[in-house]
This record gives sequence, structure tokens and C-alpha cells, in this order.
Amino acid sequence: MAKLVKLHRSRKNRLLAGVMGGIAEYFGWSPMWVRILFVVISSMSVAVPGILIYLILWIVMPNASENSYQ
Repeated sequence: MAKLVKLHRSRKNRLLAGVMGGIAEYFGWSPMWVRILFVVISSMSVAVPGILIYLILWIVMPNASENSYQ
């Protein structure tokens, strides 16, 4: 049976708030590559600053619970 993973801020892969780590866990990717991709896309985007997106995700995404990793 497939393991159901919910989108949450990571407790394991946290540098600042765990947003990029949580996205990486959700998709099964490396947190380092998600962070690099976010920085590259944010630096190329002029219309929507990456820091604003990060702050919104920080507020909207729930923090990981003990059951998140079982």
C-alpha cells in the first residue's frame, strides 16, 4: 500500500522554516535541489518575488506532526 504524504513544513530538512524541505518530502526530491530550483526561479522572476512566496508558504503550510513521518 502506498504511503500517503501530506504537504507540511519539514522537521527533518529544515534550514529556516522547513518550507522547501516539506515540498521536497512531498515530491520525494532532494531538499538541496528544491532550494536551488527555488533560488534560480526566484532570481529570474521579476513579477512575484520569491521571498513573498516563501513567507506565504510559511504561514499557510502546517508544521509536521509526529504522525507525518509514520
